Amino acid sequence: MSTEPEAAAAEEAETAAAEEAGPGTPDAAPDATDTTDDAEATDDAEDGDGDGDGDGTDSADGADGEGESAEATEPAAPAELSETEAEIAAQRELRERIEQRKASKEGPIDAGTKLSGTAADLLAAVRAVESGEQPVASAFREPEPAPRRPAPSPAAEPVRAQLSSAPSAPAEESVEAVRTVLTEGGAPAALAAPTAAALGEGAEGQLREDPWQLLRVPGVRTEQADGFARALLGAECGPDDERRGRAITVWLLEQAAAAGHTALDSSALTAALGQRAVPDPDAAVQSALAEGEALVFQDAVEGADVPVQRSDDEDAQDGAEEEPERPVRVLIGLERYALAEESLADGLARVINSLTKDDASGPSADDWEAAAAELSGSAAELVRAVAGHGLVLHTGGETARTEPAALVAAAAAMGLRVCVATHSADGRHRAARAPGVPEAAAVTVAGLLAGAEGPGRDADGAFALDLLVVLDAPQLDVETAAMLAESLPDGARLVLSGDPGVLWSAGPGRVFADLLAARCCPQVVSRTPDPGPIGELVSGIGIGELNQVEAPGKEVVIVPVRDAAEAIHRTVQLVADSVPRAIGVPAEQTQVITPGHGGAAGTRVLNAALKERLNPGPGRFGGFDPGDRVAHVPAAGRTTLGRVVRADAEGLHLECDGAPVVVGKERVEQEVRHAWALTAHQATGLRWPAAVVVLPGDAGQALTRPWVYTAFSRGERHLSVVQGVEQALPRAVAERLWKDRTTRLRTLLRPQVPSVAV
Repeated sequence: MSTEPEAAAAEEAETAAAEEAGPGTPDAAPDATDTTDDAEATDDAEDGDGDGDGDGTDSADGADGEGESAEATEPAAPAELSETEAEIAAQRELRERIEQRKASKEGPIDAGTKLSGTAADLLAAVRAVESGEQPVASAFREPEPAPRRPAPSPAAEPVRAQLSSAPSAPAEESVEAVRTVLTEGGAPAALAAPTAAALGEGAEGQLREDPWQLLRVPGVRTEQADGFARALLGAECGPDDERRGRAITVWLLEQAAAAGHTALDSSALTAALGQRAVPDPDAAVQSALAEGEALVFQDAVEGADVPVQRSDDEDAQDGAEEEPERPVRVLIGLERYALAEESLADGLARVINSLTKDDASGPSADDWEAAAAELSGSAAELVRAVAGHGLVLHTGGETARTEPAALVAAAAAMGLRVCVATHSADGRHRAARAPGVPEAAAVTVAGLLAGAEGPGRDADGAFALDLLVVLDAPQLDVETAAMLAESLPDGARLVLSGDPGVLWSAGPGRVFADLLAARCCPQVVSRTPDPGPIGELVSGIGIGELNQVEAPGKEVVIVPVRDAAEAIHRTVQLVADSVPRAIGVPAEQTQVITPGHGGAAGTRVLNAALKERLNPGPGRFGGFDPGDRVAHVPAAGRTTLGRVVRADAEGLHLECDGAPVVVGKERVEQEVRHAWALTAHQATGLRWPAAVVVLPGDAGQALTRPWVYTAFSRGERHLSVVQGVEQALPRAVAERLWKDRTTRLRTLLRPQVPSVAV
């Protein structure tokens, strides 16, 4: 097996760690091994929330980049929770339910579950596999198909009752006690509230007992935690402290999750620990496993043909002839994402296998065929695939969304309970306008899971649905996808539809890409191209070609610039003057997209320039004024766009997707950004009449084909490209593909679902 993916994973984990900036006392010996050449890590997905640039120069980046949850910093929950808060609570319930299911299982431990036994046994298993020997049989076993598990919640009313018990902000006395400990260690007092929230009850005692627990606070780096530990422990502090190795192991896994991984190869993890000056990386991993901070897995290496011979002892034990076995890789991951990925695999296997072939109460095969006959091309092919399969994948561009919409309309006409879920409110509005789609059937994924939108749940707590179509499927992370699969009733059909060329999810995993590669269900490839010059340009980018296109109506305009200052000037000119005058699209319907928040022409600089031109004001409330365009990020990976309405003692009042939102004064800096300029991940799932993509000279290394594809496809009628990267743009389109992510979904699906011809 090539070691390149392992090195890339270690490098990406180190990159994400190096790009995090947080308050604290830096270590006297800076880490010289950090790298910063991970292009995708500079964009939003690697920031963990869809809005990070990795430069870590403001507190919002620090909080988001660590994947901070809404519960960690929010004050007491209001009576009516937002969709995001509701979804977070539902995710918490899902994880608790999975953990209970794991604990109740009897018999041998399956691969991918938490191992038992002593820490020495765990480490011996890891080392045995890495050395090419037979894995410890008692530690590693192939998984068995899981039975149908209970739905997330019994009914809509109990769901709302459970959500009302969302955790509140830490008590003031707890925050004060933590502040005292932080002051003793030379850490900023401003970390007191997030530290108390992250560590929970007894936070001050935890810090005194193990100062490296400070790494659990979003935005804190290893050298800062080291400085804090030295100040508290004095001569007792050393790089070989077991507590330090364990904490850094967990911290690196968190950084990997922010970069999209659900696990790390053990060799990549130990290499990253060595770069962090951990003297014995194996012992650090062993300690994290023994304490239950992380889990270990063994997965067969796909495509490998090198046999692993059985030991003499094993042959003597069962008398069998020597049999070659496929080599395996050892992965280390956090329990949260491991359980979610396993739950997703089990849920999808159930969806695939539970479809009733002869259901007299539903449409017959003739009914489905008659519905398909009313359509043509890949739309008819999609209907026929859904007729006979529980899970179907559909791929295509923006125009191809009409095909799953036609499926929903046909299924609704046959009397099926249908729902089409999108990544954003903008996508929901577009889905609701499709012919034949019931308006109430169009929802957002977050709203559906939270119970705020959609058909509600049946008596068993499952969605009251016969068919769920999810658009923007590449934006599904493993936790969200697991919740959807768990919530489907037996016999329901699931269609995942999306453009495989766009950026992956902001959260861990690559669900849609893994399912496409697994070939576990039918795949329908749309033959409906996106029209016009923009569609032609984006189609070329999708296959690695940056072509010149004819644009007689100025649908595509390239604006070359010499430096960042000129890029900013031309961008403001385009938004405020040129596009409204020449194209007829007003400034409020034109969106600026740039690779990152930092840099000479990142979102911060561009938003400041655009605010000065389009909505000048003193910014008395955290830099915001009524009328400002903003992005609200209440939790990692959840960005909604809106406008500032007013500010008062209660906080900053926003209107996001037509709904009022109040952000407390203490949360404005972490949760709200100006949004005249966005990053590509923030813009994913959204469309505007016009888009201006800004590529300053320092953005060349951040560009990849998926980034360019995503950014260039956000404009419906017009695209302006302010270009200062010269030949770096066509090179990125031709050569720089996705930064790979280490995931386990394909491996977990393999023993449960047979491959199908597609």
